[in-house]
Amino acid sequence: MINIKKVVVGAFEVNCWIVWDESNNAIVIDPGADANKIEKAIEESGLSVAAYLLTHGHADHISALADISHKIPAELGIHPNDAKWAFTPQNSIPPFYPQPATPEKIDRSLEDKQTWQDGNLNYEIIDTPGHTPGGVCFYFPAEKLLFCGDTLFKGSAGRTDLPGGDSRVLANSLKKLKQLPGETKVYSGHGPDSTIEHEIKTNFFMK
Repeated sequence: MINIKKVVVGAFEVNCWIVWDESNNAIVIDPGADANKIEKAIEESGLSVAAYLLTHGHADHISALADISHKIPAELGIHPNDAKWAFTPQNSIPPFYPQPATPEKIDRSLEDKQTWQDGNLNYEIIDTPGHTPGGVCFYFPAEKLLFCGDTLFKGSAGRTDLPGGDSRVLANSLKKLKQLPGETKVYSGHGPDSTIEHEIKTNFFMK
């Protein structure tokens, strides 16, 4: 059984997802801000964090990473194409987000079609660039769950007018997601949940 907790953090209201198995082994997806709030959510559920995973490198999704991983150590994962710039001055969003602090090390270089197991959490990496060069999704095939960051939203998709964005590349990434089972639950980086079927039927960007 998989448990999911959404912690909305930061000025841009990022969905930080905490996912754990029946033995309380957890992964934390996109710790974007408010490290103390994330830490409290982890401790309230009595979880053991195996990894902090980043769907992409934008500051609003990674700015609590160094702090929370120092307080509760675990492996860190990001795609190398975003690791190149994620902790540099170019990734500040003034006045809301200064340059994200650099964590001690990156343990996992996330790549397309990798499979990972943390406790009884089994998931795949789907490479979905376009919003950023190194955007990825985390797909749990047995449970049909997708954590997609800013690639896909309910009724919309990630913007491509920021540095490294590419609308044609994003369109190809969305085509990948259309191949997932329709009942797949979609957990985005901002806003409400959805399903692949609903987005194919109603989302202009999935046409």
